Amino acid sequence: MRRLLSLAVAVLAVVAPSGAAVASAAPPVSGLLPFPSDRFTVADPGSPTGRRVHFAPDALPANIAGKHIDPAEWNRQDGFSPGTPILADVPGLDPAASGIAPVTDIGRSLAPDAPILLINTRTGQRTPHWAELDAHAADRPLLIIRPAVALREATRYTVVLRHLRDRTGAPIRAPRPWTFTVASAQSLTGRVLHLRDDAFAALGRRSPAFTVSQVTDYPAEQDPRIARQVRGTVAVPRYLTGDGGPGSRLRPTADGTLDADFVCNLPRSATAARPAHLSLYGHGLLGAPTEVNAGNVKQMSQTYGFMFCATSWIGMANADIPYVTQVWNDLSAFPAVPDRLQQSLLNFLFLGRAMIAAGGFAGHPAFQDAQGRSLLDRAGGLHYDGNSQGGINGGALTAIAQDWTRSVLGVPAMNYSTLLQRSVDFTPFQQLLDRSYPGKADQQLIFALIQMLWDRAEANGYAQHLTANPLPRTPAHQVLMHVAFGDHQVSPAAAQVQARTIGARIHRPALAPGWSDETIPFWGIKPLPDHPYRGSALVVWNSGRATAPPPTNLAPIGPQYGEDPHEFPRAQPSAQLQKATFLLTGKVIDVCEGGPCL
Repeated sequence: MRRLLSLAVAVLAVVAPSGAAVASAAPPVSGLLPFPSDRFTVADPGSPTGRRVHFAPDALPANIAGKHIDPAEWNRQDGFSPGTPILADVPGLDPAASGIAPVTDIGRSLAPDAPILLINTRTGQRTPHWAELDAHAADRPLLIIRPAVALREATRYTVVLRHLRDRTGAPIRAPRPWTFTVASAQSLTGRVLHLRDDAFAALGRRSPAFTVSQVTDYPAEQDPRIARQVRGTVAVPRYLTGDGGPGSRLRPTADGTLDADFVCNLPRSATAARPAHLSLYGHGLLGAPTEVNAGNVKQMSQTYGFMFCATSWIGMANADIPYVTQVWNDLSAFPAVPDRLQQSLLNFLFLGRAMIAAGGFAGHPAFQDAQGRSLLDRAGGLHYDGNSQGGINGGALTAIAQDWTRSVLGVPAMNYSTLLQRSVDFTPFQQLLDRSYPGKADQQLIFALIQMLWDRAEANGYAQHLTANPLPRTPAHQVLMHVAFGDHQVSPAAAQVQARTIGARIHRPALAPGWSDETIPFWGIKPLPDHPYRGSALVVWNSGRATAPPPTNLAPIGPQYGEDPHEFPRAQPSAQLQKATFLLTGKVIDVCEGGPCL
């Protein structure tokens, strides 16, 4: 207690510079700023944090029709996102003149004279971060502070800004320190864990019911890599309202079943004597399970003997595109997106169980040879491989998985509030947002708000339990992250935040000399101690055709950023060798001859 009181005194003493005139503060652009803040919580002795989020009915941003975002779903949370953007209105601020740490120099955020302090009030320790002005705002941009590692669950943080200056070097007034509470693990993950435990308690060790609707055998001359494709559905308890389609909402008890689609590709190399290894596959942004038909997935399937099976990330799958599009016109509809994504996590778990359980796929003729012998290696266990959205949501899926312990997350990251405006894929949705919520301060608040709900179904809400400190009734996991340098679609900066959070070690040298724009490349991520390495790792792949992305919340649009390397890692034979070895043995091997992976 004494240490915290001393900390509070120190915090109040460093608010503004001394010995100089300070410009007066302008009126705030939103009553929600600074954000997040415990001003928007109330006491709740029954919650793990002792707080409960409480937004008034008309507190959240309104669209051009004057409709405010309905706060009901947000008010269920017991705190804010562990990856929340921290927003402040500081008119006239010049980050460079103030010495604020940019994304290219995160280590500077911990300097003794750093102008921004993000303090864990439980330990008194400072949290590394970077900060930027909103590059989308031509006038009076908000200051956005982004944690460089996930904030601890159920913990209060104090934000201090000090020694701030304008572009002439003149001091300006800083906002007063403020405090906010990070949501608890129960608030972030409790809904999905309830779904998982409830559904599997009824299932036991059995395989879920499934239906095979289509079996296609390919002649070798038509497809030299895939011998057979099997399509069908797996029956999963439906925890969604109505028929579970786009717009449906999560409910605590199952109501009937949902038919989760699946597509499985059996490699030509699979025989009864050498049955196929089993792996789930997670598709990309607003895609479909037919992504297992991509050439790189087929090649890894045949070369290393994997049967990849995929289902839809409902909530963010191809069928959801109309719903996701209209959400940006009225953000009150957004909660259905993470609600459906939470059901999709259960769908993946049930598909995985059907792949490995007795009485599951191995007993069906679609997965047998002409003599009725299984072509599936159930004894070898289950694995996961996903790319892009499959890497992002795959982090949450892996953290709750009970049937496998190793996952490859391809071109992954966490925290959509950081990712969206840094992705070329978000451009059409940004245009919708500009029409419906044109205020730039409102837009940054919207990203912070939707992250609070997205945490329930993407890696940002689960990362602190992904490798160490596993969730209840869940094994520990190992993760191999494959990142594309200069990625145009998934920000490598957000992938680094995930690596720091899960304790992944990085393959070094990660890049050739001169490629990185960071003062200390990959700051805060420890190198791999040796090869082979047993543990979680980050490997950066450099296509040689991309440059570092913008050091702010802009997408790398334009010829100066080169070709998009987003799909480069998964297509490399050496990357596929590293992935297959990791999934099957748990070893991270050096496939780049002691140098960067070029």
